[in-house]
Amino acid sequence: MFDGLHDIDWASMEHAYGSAEEVPALLTALRSPDAEERRKALDRFYSAVHHQGSVYPPTAASLPFLFELAKGSATPDRAAVVALMVSIGRESLDRGFEDDGTEIEYYPPTGCAQAVAFLRERGAQFAELARDPDPDVRLATIAGLGLFLDDADQAIATLRGRLAAEKGIAARLRIVEAAATLALRLPTASQQVRDWLADLAADPVQGPATRLGALVQRARCAPDEIGEGVVPAAVGLLRETVRAIAVRPIASGPSRPAAPRDGVAPQIVAAFEDLDRHTRVYAPTTALLRTFHEALGARVAERTTVLAEQLSSPDPGSRLDAVRMSGELMRTWRGDHTRLLMLVADQLATADQEVAAEAATVLASCHPIAAPAREALAAHIGTHRAAHGPHVWAAPQAPLRRTHQEAVRALARLGDRRALPSLLAALDSDIDAWRAIQVAGHLPQAADQLVPRLCDHLRRIDLSQQSTEMSANVILSALTALGDPAAVPEVVDTLGAAMGHEQHRVTKSALKALRAFGSAAAGAKGTIRSLTTATDAHVRPAAVAALWAVGSDLAEVMPLLLDLLDDRITFRISDAADLLGEIGPPAAAALPRLRDLLTHDYEWVRVHCAAALWEIGGETEAAAVLDALLQAMAKNPATSNHVVACLDSMGPLAAPALPLLREQLAQPRRGGRFQSIEHDEELQRVGCILIARLDPSRPEAPAPRTV
Repeated sequence: MFDGLHDIDWASMEHAYGSAEEVPALLTALRSPDAEERRKALDRFYSAVHHQGSVYPPTAASLPFLFELAKGSATPDRAAVVALMVSIGRESLDRGFEDDGTEIEYYPPTGCAQAVAFLRERGAQFAELARDPDPDVRLATIAGLGLFLDDADQAIATLRGRLAAEKGIAARLRIVEAAATLALRLPTASQQVRDWLADLAADPVQGPATRLGALVQRARCAPDEIGEGVVPAAVGLLRETVRAIAVRPIASGPSRPAAPRDGVAPQIVAAFEDLDRHTRVYAPTTALLRTFHEALGARVAERTTVLAEQLSSPDPGSRLDAVRMSGELMRTWRGDHTRLLMLVADQLATADQEVAAEAATVLASCHPIAAPAREALAAHIGTHRAAHGPHVWAAPQAPLRRTHQEAVRALARLGDRRALPSLLAALDSDIDAWRAIQVAGHLPQAADQLVPRLCDHLRRIDLSQQSTEMSANVILSALTALGDPAAVPEVVDTLGAAMGHEQHRVTKSALKALRAFGSAAAGAKGTIRSLTTATDAHVRPAAVAALWAVGSDLAEVMPLLLDLLDDRITFRISDAADLLGEIGPPAAAALPRLRDLLTHDYEWVRVHCAAALWEIGGETEAAAVLDALLQAMAKNPATSNHVVACLDSMGPLAAPALPLLREQLAQPRRGGRFQSIEHDEELQRVGCILIARLDPSRPEAPAPRTV
């Protein structure tokens, strides 16, 4: 076995972490009789040789030996090997080729083309593996029938045969998925597969899961042909399918808080825990329903109808997966999501704490539009405190603790003072206090109670340890948002400690906080001034901005800003332009340089400089400003929030922007910076106001509601 393995110069190739010389040992370990050795080898292969789906030259070079393992009857865990090969092939197709089949050229070269060529040459052998006596091997192989067989007739015949032979839901759903993949890949197979799927969806002899799978995959093949009857049919079949699935409780987490991991910020530990949690799928129909939602795309009302059915399932795992899908819909697509928000909020009252926690998490992530869920969140928190006492934030039962914390965080993000008692309990107990700190800035009306506690936490941070950077930054961010000058002494002390330990990001955060406090931080002017010549890319512009805010004069600040405009680092230029715009007409000395920067090759720089040019020069600069803004927004829609904010201040002179504004607001998918709900809702709000102001003769859709 493995003839020629050592004839390959593995050491000359690289995977994610350097030399690929370990690959032969990993391949050999995959046939070890020791299960733990095989597990470690497979984990290492995925993490290094097939890192996050990447396909390197050694990944492709491994395929002949993986195929040999898959075919060998004595190989343990053959299904895992087949699944690895299919993953390599799928990722190679996704990453290495355009939609029209053209190979994408990368430098350094990938192994995508080599991997696909090898697997397609062995398409017929995948058909053999699909009939393997081992059901796990068959299950792992099915996707390969749609990806790698180039003989459409053979592929369809094999898939039909497997559907007739396989009885398990998972296998049958994979078969119809593979058929759709085949139809999308091979035009010669398209009509035949679509007709077959349509027949399956209408066949009462088939089980409801198979019919639902066929209906969804048929929609995937031709989304533009989804008719009015498809969603009602899918809802009916989903209801029947759920009745046939056993209801199982969701496994709960540990019964007490996890021990802190030395040297690792708690936010990082939690992020990995969340990543692990979000990769779990709890219902066999989840992948299928995700496919259906992708096919439906911008049809928000129809997708909400499907999600309403999912959220009414008696199976908690199905509901948990549906809650996540609901969040994805609301974060990605525009529309009136009130009904869906209330359906998610209803999950707070479920007996399953994992579902309730996920519902609260989704509401927190959707906080700019989550006002309809406010009372449900407050009631949920009140019930917890009444039943478990005022310290339920630190409850020893992990599911209860997480549910309460997420609900409190969601309510706090809505600016609701009813979240305050639990936040104060968290800050006083120091158990998971960082979770409370992250949302404390949303409650400025409670600054008198929050700021002393936040300062106490900031005081206890040891900035000689690099691992404390994130914690310090989060506290400083909260203090900045609260804007209470009572925090100035502690922030100044933190600034000094950060400078002493060369914690540049903390230094920047402290400067940003002092800037927010304005003249109340004037006592720190000397320290701030000393940082205006700092070499760190982030510290220097933050220091200049803080120096102006605490009361420096224009004669001192202007030379510093003009110097930043000549910097090669783009965000320094943008930061300087923003402050110049804030200063306004007195910063006229910057006009020539700002005009020059309208030709900068980076659109973000052009946008910031155009906005500054308008604030300083006014109407005389309007034509150049408008041209720069509209070109930037057309090229990069992520700039839209900044562009629209400047257009808003230009008044009637912004009229030429009307066509582009209408085009932006007509998009069904969320836009704005980072395509986040927060930025998109603000973009829609200001955009609608602008259009109504610039063209009052044409009624526009009402602006989205604000929280």
